[in-house]
Amino acid sequence: MYTNIKIIKNRSDIGAGTRGSDMGIDAIEIAAINKGSEYFNSFPHLDVETHNESIYNKDRNAFAKRIGQVLQQCKNVAEAVKQTISNGLFPMVLSGDHSSALGTISGIKTALPDIQLGVIWIDAHADIHSPYTSPSGNIHGMPLAAALSMDNLPDRINDIGGETLRYWENMKQIGNQGPKILPENLIYFGVRDTEAAEESLMERHHIKNFSVEEIRFLGLEQGVKKALNQLQHCDAIYISFDVDSMDCDLVSKGTGTPVSKGFDVPEILQIIALIIASGKVVCMEIVEINPLLDQKGNSMAEAAFEILEKSTLHILNHF
Repeated sequence: MYTNIKIIKNRSDIGAGTRGSDMGIDAIEIAAINKGSEYFNSFPHLDVETHNESIYNKDRNAFAKRIGQVLQQCKNVAEAVKQTISNGLFPMVLSGDHSSALGTISGIKTALPDIQLGVIWIDAHADIHSPYTSPSGNIHGMPLAAALSMDNLPDRINDIGGETLRYWENMKQIGNQGPKILPENLIYFGVRDTEAAEESLMERHHIKNFSVEEIRFLGLEQGVKKALNQLQHCDAIYISFDVDSMDCDLVSKGTGTPVSKGFDVPEILQIIALIIASGKVVCMEIVEINPLLDQKGNSMAEAAFEILEKSTLHILNHF
């Protein structure tokens, strides 16, 4: 299906609660340079236009901060991903905050509208809030709810309307109309920091989370095998890798919402390699590196680059 990889650089952090992940891509590039790698000279790339200047604007959408700009950013990412796939290239997406994943999923579905898309979400957080349930209003916690087209009204804590509601409805309709993915086609790895509304939604829709403890008990190969068996009816798989899925005490706190007791780098490398070996992966995304918060120099970006570089080799071997 693919002839090469195209790197999509999305330097946007307006969906996050902490500034700095917009510099994550530059930190990864610095890690590559310091390693003497030619990675970023080896593939074509595209820089997605951003709206980071919107952080200076007065925000009227308390339950979905900067939602108008995040909506446009997701549209920009969706178009970049759609064009990349349509041109026969594999989109390797490097993003700031995780709200971008809605754009990535929408772009895949716009380019490949007839497929059943499976999503493997490697993250410490479920990111399945809506403006109705979010305690923070940060949209990097909402991309999956929008992709699933789920408001989760049974667990609402906020009353939204007006501009916020209009933008939220538009977010759910980026690209193709209706849900981009089905709950049975979503699998989590490493989620361990959730709110009650997210837990309730996951339970109602039987969304599987392979916890760090479960994966270590089962063994990485067996855990990934179970996940792939659940997605065997899917035509394609998108891997979304948030670096906070890794243990902040072992790797680095260089991410906006670090959580202890996560995966280590070798575990992430093996999990991603096993998923890629299925031959179904059509897109991968790496998000939430924040060098401003890194207490170990550029350690998080260095770990992310190792994962990026080795995952790319696996992808190339499975074209």
